Amino acid sequence: MSNTLATIKASKAVAIIRVTNPNDIDPIAKCLVSAGVKALEITSNTPDYIEGIKRLKQQHPNTCIGAGTITNPQLAREAIEAGAQFLVTPNTSKAVIDTASIANIPILVGAFTPSEIYQAYEWGADLIKVFPSGAVCPDYIASLTRGPFHHIPLVAVGSVDENNASAWMAAGCVGVGFGGSLTQPIFSREDYKHRSSRIRTLLTSLQD
Repeated sequence: MSNTLATIKASKAVAIIRVTNPNDIDPIAKCLVSAGVKALEITSNTPDYIEGIKRLKQQHPNTCIGAGTITNPQLAREAIEAGAQFLVTPNTSKAVIDTASIANIPILVGAFTPSEIYQAYEWGADLIKVFPSGAVCPDYIASLTRGPFHHIPLVAVGSVDENNASAWMAAGCVGVGFGGSLTQPIFSREDYKHRSSRIRTLLTSLQD
C-alpha cells in the first residue's frame, strides 16, 4: 500500500475543491489543512487546476494533493505529470484505472449501482467512490457492506457534511469525500473560522 493510500484510509476523508476562480484555491486549501485535512483534490473542471496541484504540493508538503473529476486517460496523464498523488473519478472507467495503475497512483473510482461498484473493484480500484451518495441514504451502503460487498472499500461522496458523515461511516464506509459549503470560497476571517470549526467537527466524527 502506498503512503498516500495509507494516509487517505487513516484520515478517512478527502476534501474536494471545485471553484470557478482559481484564486480561491489557496485560501480554501489553507483552511482545510489547518483544520486537519490530510488529503484533498482539485477537480479538473476548476480553472488552472494543474497549476493549483503543483502549487499546493509546494505549500502543503505533508498533505496528499490529488486530482478529481478525472473522466478519461488524457486527464489522468495530465494530472499525474503535474504531480497528483491520487486520482478521483466520477465514473467507472477501466482505461483510467489502468492509467493510474501503470503510474502506481492510488485511485478512487466513481460507481453507484452494485454492478458498477463490483466492476470498479474487479478492475483494480483502490477505493470505490459511491457517487452521488446524496441520492440515496446510508441504508443503501449498509445493504452492500453488510451483505455481498463486505470486502469492498466504499467511500461516500455527495451531500456529505459534518451533520451526516458519521452516519455514512456507521453504515460501513471506510471514508467520505466532502465539498459543497465546506469547500466554497472564503470571504472573511469569520468565514474562515466558522469553516474550520465545521471541518474539524466532521473529521472528529469520522474517528469516533
